[in-house]
Amino acid sequence: MVEAFESIMLICFGLSWPMSVIKNIRAHSAKAMSLPFILLIITGYIAGIAAKIMSGNFSYVLAIYFLNLLFVSANLVVYFVNLHYDHAGRADGCLLPR
Repeated sequence: MVEAFESIMLICFGLSWPMSVIKNIRAHSAKAMSLPFILLIITGYIAGIAAKIMSGNFSYVLAIYFLNLLFVSANLVVYFVNLHYDHAGRADGCLLPR
């Protein structure tokens, strides 16, 4: 039962990450994104994964942790791409000169 509740929590948090990735890709700007927040979430998921591995609890919940970590890491990649757009001064997302 504990794993079921943990799974529900992870799925609820996890559903927000793909939506965030899509929103941030469309924004072409890192201005509304927070690098410390993204890194904090990644650290939390890594700690959760480490706890599962150290306890020897290899269940489907571990797969959900990895899936969430993947989506948050995608947000990290989008952050740096969007930061590059911001520095290039192009809000349209094109890195080629006008």
